[in-house]
Amino acid sequence: MRSLGVVAIAAALVIGSASVAQAGPPPRCRPVADGTPLAGALAGLPDAEASGALVLAHDATGCVQGTAGIGDLRSALPGRAVPIDGRFRIGSMTKTFTAVVALQLVAEGRLDLDRSVQSYLPGLFPGGTAAISVRQVLNYTSGINHVPVDSKDPAWFAEHRYDHWAKGSQLAVDEPLAFAPGTMQRYGNADSILAGLLIEKVTGRTWESQIQRRIIDPLGLRGTSVPGRSVDVPGPHAHGYEATTDGWVDVTRSETSLQWSAAAIISTAPDLDRFIVALFSGRLVPQPQLTEMFTVPEVPMFGGGPAVYSTGLTRIPISPTLTVWGKSGDRPGYNNGMGATRDLSMRLVFSVNTLHMGGEQPVRAKRIIAAALLGT
Repeated sequence: MRSLGVVAIAAALVIGSASVAQAGPPPRCRPVADGTPLAGALAGLPDAEASGALVLAHDATGCVQGTAGIGDLRSALPGRAVPIDGRFRIGSMTKTFTAVVALQLVAEGRLDLDRSVQSYLPGLFPGGTAAISVRQVLNYTSGINHVPVDSKDPAWFAEHRYDHWAKGSQLAVDEPLAFAPGTMQRYGNADSILAGLLIEKVTGRTWESQIQRRIIDPLGLRGTSVPGRSVDVPGPHAHGYEATTDGWVDVTRSETSLQWSAAAIISTAPDLDRFIVALFSGRLVPQPQLTEMFTVPEVPMFGGGPAVYSTGLTRIPISPTLTVWGKSGDRPGYNNGMGATRDLSMRLVFSVNTLHMGGEQPVRAKRIIAAALLGT
């Protein structure tokens, strides 16, 4: 990877310190107004934590959106801002797309939630492995393991960012299950990788083609793509950077086969908002299967605490009186979230361009969530 240099960073910080970008919002969406909590949550970018951010929020008063920070250090001055319609790597928000396709196949009678994975994919697991149901795969209670790789470690990423993984090679199928299926919940990529394999098995088509045919094309998600072997983010986008002692290093380009059906998709805030509206409204998944997406299993989390994940979504208590259902996701250079109340009266999509891959949700993201959903 090439360092962009401290001098370039310093210059960009001066240029990029302007207030929230106001140019070019769609006609029915207001720009974030100065002096509002959301403007405050976006102010001050770039900083030591993030290079930029974008946000799209809906409530009873309508829609607001804005961006702040630096989108591309290499561009001429007009191109430096984070684009309002920018693409970003959505990371684990991909899991929601995969869950939708799986539940569509359940509705079509091609997958059975109570049937074992082993009956669909014979030979994948060693003989004697406990039966794992499709439902347990979709709600993270299967106990299956992922090949241990630290993909969000900067050194590992630098060495392996263009590696290609065959579908299914991400799963540590020969390892004993972490727990008896259905007794605990453990969130991770392994279950969604296995869901991708199930989708391909019962359709005879690629996971990528099913995401395109069943979600992207019907909803007209023009900024959403499944990258396959491409390492680029197509269209306008804010670059992702990693802060190092030598300056910011561009981490935008990478191969996504390791993440595949768990975290590979690229999208935009407007597309993700349209996706949430269609999903919650029952346009993507029939009601019996949609119920699975709002049902958290009553089991403990592996490692402690109650389960919080359903099939493809997360139950997120924002306050004692406000619960949002959604999904977060991150890849190097990007930390994102989408969520809505069950009645869609409040919705939020955001992307923060983090400067330190991995780790906890950035403070900037928490500030955006609080500002958009609580007005604080």
